[in-house]
Amino acid sequence: MPEIQTKNNTTKVLKMPYFTERKKESLTGYLYISPFFILFTIFSIFPIFFSFYLAFHRWNGLGEMQYVGWRNFKLILDDPMFWKSISNTFIMALMGTLPQLIVAFLLAYALNSSIVRFKNFFRISIFMPNVTSIVAVAIVFGTIYTNSETGIMNVVLSYFNISPINWGSNEWGLKVAISTMVFWRWVGYNTIIYLAGMQSIPNELYEAAKIDGASLWQQIRYITLPLMKPVIIFTVFVSTIGSLQLFTEPLVFLGRTMREEGITMVLYLYREAFMNNAFGTASASAVILFFIIIIISVINLLVANRLGK
Repeated sequence: MPEIQTKNNTTKVLKMPYFTERKKESLTGYLYISPFFILFTIFSIFPIFFSFYLAFHRWNGLGEMQYVGWRNFKLILDDPMFWKSISNTFIMALMGTLPQLIVAFLLAYALNSSIVRFKNFFRISIFMPNVTSIVAVAIVFGTIYTNSETGIMNVVLSYFNISPINWGSNEWGLKVAISTMVFWRWVGYNTIIYLAGMQSIPNELYEAAKIDGASLWQQIRYITLPLMKPVIIFTVFVSTIGSLQLFTEPLVFLGRTMREEGITMVLYLYREAFMNNAFGTASASAVILFFIIIIISVINLLVANRLGK
């Protein structure tokens, strides 16, 4: 603390105020950002811990909770529908995510080239599906993949001498319909991300490659892909997690039928919680999904680090 010398040659200690200007500024900053952390704690952190707690209890949402130990996990692991939901989730994730990322990369490369005109128009048009109402998307795709012989997709298949498909109940037809919906909705989002990454690559590299006689594929392989590696890893990481949490598209497309051909892991826990009033088994399935996502994320991270080296 600062000291001063008085007239009587005695030392007097001056007390500094507790709330200095620096502390006031810091406190003001924390107050401004506190609403986010409060809401994040209430609506994100607390539900996660409560789900872990609820996974070991039997509860219908209204009555008292009853501790049952690992019984909820045993019930869902013995349920064939749960394993069906896992396989459906991984199949539709692969069908909807992998083609989506490839097409998004190609579209971004085309929009970044000097050949395409009206680039701003195409950029907005490609991103529009991402902001379109999912209900409207489901109505449109429900019309395309209707079970009627006069449905758009069945009419297209008839030109190739393929019999009409019952898209609402066929094992692979239903997966194709939902995967196509996911593809159409998210390909524009990844295209914009790839485009932003490509625009950060210096154009001088491409010009030097052209002077050296590099073909278009060689430019993509030796310039675009290496420099786009962090962006590609990000999109693969985010898309993988999003595909494992697939919920809205199959729910709107299937309705409340919850057919086993198209049920996903999130739809399974939704059915357990809000249709069967079994919040314990729903939380147990959510916990298993949580660890599956963690395992897949760690694998993605390890692969990404390996590719980065």
